[in-house]
Amino acid sequence: MRRLLPFALLAGLSLTACAQQPQNAAGQAGTAKADATPPQAASNDPADAKVRAALKRLNPQVDVDYIGKAPLPGFREVIAAGQLVYVSDDGKYLLQGSVVDINDRKDMMQSSPALSSYRQNLLKSIKTSDKIVFAPEHPKYTVNVFTDIECGYCRKLHSQIAEYNKQGIAVEYLAWPRMGLGSQDHKDMISVWCAADRKQALTDAKTSGKVTPRDCTNPVTMEYDVGQRLGVNGTPAIFAPDGSQIGGYLPPAEMRAALDKLAAADATKAQASPAGMP
Repeated sequence: MRRLLPFALLAGLSLTACAQQPQNAAGQAGTAKADATPPQAASNDPADAKVRAALKRLNPQVDVDYIGKAPLPGFREVIAAGQLVYVSDDGKYLLQGSVVDINDRKDMMQSSPALSSYRQNLLKSIKTSDKIVFAPEHPKYTVNVFTDIECGYCRKLHSQIAEYNKQGIAVEYLAWPRMGLGSQDHKDMISVWCAADRKQALTDAKTSGKVTPRDCTNPVTMEYDVGQRLGVNGTPAIFAPDGSQIGGYLPPAEMRAALDKLAAADATKAQASPAGMP
């Protein structure tokens, strides 16, 4: 599991996802970052500087992608390794997990516009041509799914791919070899992405476990890196159009229901916003 700080910052795995295996030296970071989001402009706010310095004291290797004002007074929200935490303006305290707005009955961390935008930009950095796409003719929703060919839940999801499509859901697969970079899993996924017919190669690999060795210029390592930056630590990892992670494996009907619920919430939010305001 990727470590961000000296304590576990990553959320617990869903019971419907295959956990990432411990990384050896070959599987550690060391890949170029995807060009997804421009570096955040330097801030003159002393609180931002204190927060950044506090996190660097915890772990000099920590990569902070965003610091901004949190809706909780006295705190900054910070995005690092795809996770959002709150750090007090004086750099003394860190909150992770859930911060619930009692009046609105929502988790402010999970509903953060900054986190949503960060995730959406990262996902948009992957060209559709670099994904393996299974889509109906006129999809209502498109999900990004970080997948692995060895994970049982990934195989279960793929065995129902036709039903997801019938539900109006397009599935865009991204490679995320959970055994790590340099592993046989990584090499096999490169072979799949290098096949003349990627869709058939992925289906064959998930069905039979057999992969014909191939090599070419491919996006597998880059997609893995994007997954790391999103905080992925197991497969399948399913991201909705708004950037929120909705699974873990979800059966087709449940995924459609989850996407409908998100769309309804977005519509309600849009209606509640003043005209011309985001």
